[in-house]
Amino acid sequence: MSELRNGNLGPYALEGRVAVVTGGSSGIGAASAQRLAELGARIAIGYNSGRDRAEALAAQLPGSGHRPIHLPLTDSAVIRAAAAEVEASFGRADVLVNSAGTTRAVPHADLEAMDDETFDRILVTNLRGPFSVIRAFLPLLRRSGDAVVVNISSLAAQTGLGSSIAYCAAKAGLDTMAMALARVLGPEIRIVGVAPAGVDTGFVPGRSRDALLKQAALSPLQTVCQADDVALAVAAAVTHLRLTTGSTLLVDAGRHL
Repeated sequence: MSELRNGNLGPYALEGRVAVVTGGSSGIGAASAQRLAELGARIAIGYNSGRDRAEALAAQLPGSGHRPIHLPLTDSAVIRAAAAEVEASFGRADVLVNSAGTTRAVPHADLEAMDDETFDRILVTNLRGPFSVIRAFLPLLRRSGDAVVVNISSLAAQTGLGSSIAYCAAKAGLDTMAMALARVLGPEIRIVGVAPAGVDTGFVPGRSRDALLKQAALSPLQTVCQADDVALAVAAAVTHLRLTTGSTLLVDAGRHL
């Protein structure tokens, strides 16, 4: 048995550390990149098709040394190449934020509308993709010795209510996978989920702001969640929740109640 670590670790300092953010060119990913950069981290901004957005974000983040990295979630070979690029460019990876995802609004009762191709795309992007990223970056994260993975999940994982049945299933799988990985990757790596309800980002195609307002009105805090609200929870999970692993934090204004 390895030597036990002492408690009272104190805040996790981000100066000199590197954070990799998938889906980092927009939405929750971009907001998380902003918050982590403000705390001193250098950011590898993972993108799929948003290279221009990633480059613009890298140029305006506080600090220096940030750069875009092509990091799609559906191709494991490209993901491994991205990990090699991060190692060559930064020499390390201490924080990984799995923010990239996809969905499509499909009524839950209309099973025929959820075709196999759409179901597979949602599962691969939201579930296999984060696993593939963690697997590819594992050597770098282990080398850090004190690394953190934050998965952007969803309240839909717990309620089964969301844009589609496939999306609910994928996010539930992401939370369960986090528990399994937390057991086998500690103590060098913590795995934490952050699960918002509806976020005002345009992530769900066709969802109007009125729909978000109606959803927020049903929550005890009656607040429309912004991307930065989620990013603050990501930062807190990284910097302050030092003894939290295998858990998913709700950022839902009490919508689950």
